[in-house]
Amino acid sequence: MKVLELLDEIEEICETSSSMPLISNKIVVDKAELIEIVKEVRVALPEEIQQAQFIKNERERILGEAKQEYALLIKDAEKQAEVMVDQHEITAHAKERANEIMAKTEQNVKQLKMNTFDYIDQTIQEFHQTITMLDTKYVQEMFQNIQQTFEEIGSKLNNNRSEIKELAYRTQVDNEL
Repeated sequence: MKVLELLDEIEEICETSSSMPLISNKIVVDKAELIEIVKEVRVALPEEIQQAQFIKNERERILGEAKQEYALLIKDAEKQAEVMVDQHEITAHAKERANEIMAKTEQNVKQLKMNTFDYIDQTIQEFHQTITMLDTKYVQEMFQNIQQTFEEIGSKLNNNRSEIKELAYRTQVDNEL
């Protein structure tokens, strides 16, 4: 799966990048390289969506085949019934058989539909879990790390400004004395 490979590549970049001076848990990465990988992830995502469309189309095809089978079985039962109409006992037996065939066909169609719905639901659920896992594991963690880095930088800048202001104040007070 292309998306997972790209996310592995981002993870490898993070693991192999050199750390920032004075900050052990922060790294320096090539911005252009990281942006290029993110673009590739965006391009690869439609493939996953196409897989979901394929599953939907396959479900429609299976339902169509089931309807055709149902129609063929009904036609077959009707033909058999027409042949036996002239004979009373055979007609009663044919009606009974036609009802059994219809009931069995309806049961088969219902079971086929349920199996199809279960398969599609399971596939969609797995796809959703994969996307959620990718979001949780990589994207959210990446944005949290970025946010934490900016907060640390902002805090250090505020501390530096406070120190500069204190030094300026001391210089001014010393000059006045």
